[in-house]
Amino acid sequence: MRLDKQTESRFKIAGIMVILLMGIIVARMFEKQVLQHGKYIALAEEQQRFEKTEIAERGRIYAHDQIEEEGSLYPLAFDIKTYQLWAVPKQIKDKQKTAETLSLITGMSFEDIFSQIDNDKLYIPPVKKGVDYDTAQKLKAEKLSGIMLVPENSRYYPEFSLASHLLGFVNAEGKGNYGFEGHYNKELVGTSGKMVGEKDTLGRVISLIDEKSPQDGTSYVLTVDRSVQYFVEKKLSEAIEKYQADSGTIIVMDIETGGILAMSSKPDYDVNNYRAIAKDNPSLFVNPAIAHLYEPGSIFKPFVMAAAIDKGLINPETEGVFDWHVWVDNYEIKTAERKAFGKENMTQVLQNSDNVAMVWISELLGKEGMYEYIKNFNFFDKTGIDLDTEVSGYTKPVKEWKNINRATISFGQGIAVTPMQIVSAYATMANGGVYLYPRVVDKIIMPNGQEKKIEKKEGVRVIKENTAKIMAKMLKEVVEGGHSWRAKVEGFSIGAKTGTAQIPKKEGGYEENESGLGVFIHSLAGFAPTENPKYAMLVKLDRPKSAKYSENTAAPLFGEISSFLLNFYYRLPANK
Repeated sequence: MRLDKQTESRFKIAGIMVILLMGIIVARMFEKQVLQHGKYIALAEEQQRFEKTEIAERGRIYAHDQIEEEGSLYPLAFDIKTYQLWAVPKQIKDKQKTAETLSLITGMSFEDIFSQIDNDKLYIPPVKKGVDYDTAQKLKAEKLSGIMLVPENSRYYPEFSLASHLLGFVNAEGKGNYGFEGHYNKELVGTSGKMVGEKDTLGRVISLIDEKSPQDGTSYVLTVDRSVQYFVEKKLSEAIEKYQADSGTIIVMDIETGGILAMSSKPDYDVNNYRAIAKDNPSLFVNPAIAHLYEPGSIFKPFVMAAAIDKGLINPETEGVFDWHVWVDNYEIKTAERKAFGKENMTQVLQNSDNVAMVWISELLGKEGMYEYIKNFNFFDKTGIDLDTEVSGYTKPVKEWKNINRATISFGQGIAVTPMQIVSAYATMANGGVYLYPRVVDKIIMPNGQEKKIEKKEGVRVIKENTAKIMAKMLKEVVEGGHSWRAKVEGFSIGAKTGTAQIPKKEGGYEENESGLGVFIHSLAGFAPTENPKYAMLVKLDRPKSAKYSENTAAPLFGEISSFLLNFYYRLPANK
């Protein structure tokens, strides 16, 4: 049977299409099996190959506790295994129900979760970090579509707010911020490990190609004593409430080692919950003990007195009669009590905290002489303490000084310093006149377990050893018979000086009111025992409103903490 032309044409077209289709198939097979053979071999190998990152542990931070148990260590910071909660919105079947479930289990608000997952994105940032093990198990049990849990390490601070300013924190990216965590971040951070291998079609590991173990970070034992830190923080909180102060700072420094036994500023924060603080009050992260400058007031007088004694210009028995006020460069300087004290020796000048007498001493020293000793006491440089955000003290360059600058600095106004600088300078007098650098590291523990003890670091001699002994005796008499008497501890000799400092205004001048309440910084600095000093300490209360002078606020607080240190930490025998 002959096919008509139309049918024959259709067969030809169909045949051509079959030939073309076969050609395409052959070409594709040639491309895949020959031209792209290497690519598909690589893909197949990639499906069999796996990589796994092993997270390194950040170094631990420990504190001593000599009172609880001698030689014992307590962790202040360490890593715990937690999870990141991830979501793939496009894969979530019921977003409303998923958000409700996540809210119920994690404690996050429904609105916060729903606003993040109410879209069809394939990627969003983690919904929550630091999910603990128990919460993670509850989430896994729900088997929610589009929800994943990824293991991570989170920093944990078991003592919550204890030593928060000293410690600092680790942020969401694993970087240390502020304090110790910030200063030693490079050493604390470990190196993550990596495992590369092959698996079969069932996902079972059949061989390891490369393996690099994680290297944990370096751990540190601090000079801080947990019991001392706790006691200091407790007493500081009580004092702030009792004296209606805005804030406060206490630093205790060991003379034998230069180690910081306690460093506390209030208000503080729970380090585990730093994110909440970051939103509301990030300035709270800054450590006032090392980063807040203030005019110290009369606690600065012993350094000027020591300078004049060291240069042989005066001695403790040097006497003078000073008026209740004096004019310098057309400025009137008065005694705090607005009265003259009659004939005084130099010890009595400190006991009475006589501003006018200090102006006379500054005249003997001269601008250059006074500036030299202030510089040698390290008030124009950082102390070098191993904590983040420390600043140095400040006053005008000496070439810009007028007589009024020299005069006011002699009683601690017109110069700005940090609390840490004050403590280090008092520690210098207690250390026989040699500058003592503060530190917070007692011992380093390497990842392999090897330990390295950190030794005391001394600087240059600031005043003669005999001058230091004279100052210790004078400061002892200041406590025995001056404004600092409430700092006394029965059976022990305390050397200290009070300070009630004016607060400068931004526009110039100083804050003041008729009552004198809430416009001063109260402080007391000193060391004990004066014969063989063990520690130096500063107590500072900002704007107390229940008392006008530091002898009624900072002095008794200093005495309470000194009694604890001498009787329970150092356990020294009392003098009979």
